[in-house]
Amino acid sequence: QVILAESGGGSVQAGGSLRLSCAFAGAAFNRRCMGWFRQAPGKERESVARINTVDGNTYYSDPVKGRFAVSLDNAKHTMYLQMSRLNPADTGMYYCAADTRDCWMISPPGSFGYWGQGTQITVSS
Repeated sequence: QVILAESGGGSVQAGGSLRLSCAFAGAAFNRRCMGWFRQAPGKERESVARINTVDGNTYYSDPVKGRFAVSLDNAKHTMYLQMSRLNPADTGMYYCAADTRDCWMISPPGSFGYWGQGTQITVSS
């Protein structure tokens, strides 16, 4: 069984920072790509960032480039999303996801095989 659990969400003022964590478990789970997605009310879920677990390559959506950073700590079985210069458009439910395929093979981007329950982020102006 694969378990992904997000934490670190909350409310923050525009310009602030937050760090999300995604703890993963599942001894036999060969995860090769992990990612962060978000969904704002009334909008479709969108990809935010992805990281290839083998070579560490990272990918970001245009709205978050230069502000968000995804990282992986395999020893702690945790993926992080460091978010800075937050703005109200970043408000939404944030989900972590994992897949056994390399990041470049996952299409559409939302077709990851395993998902967490999500954590809410609210950015006020």
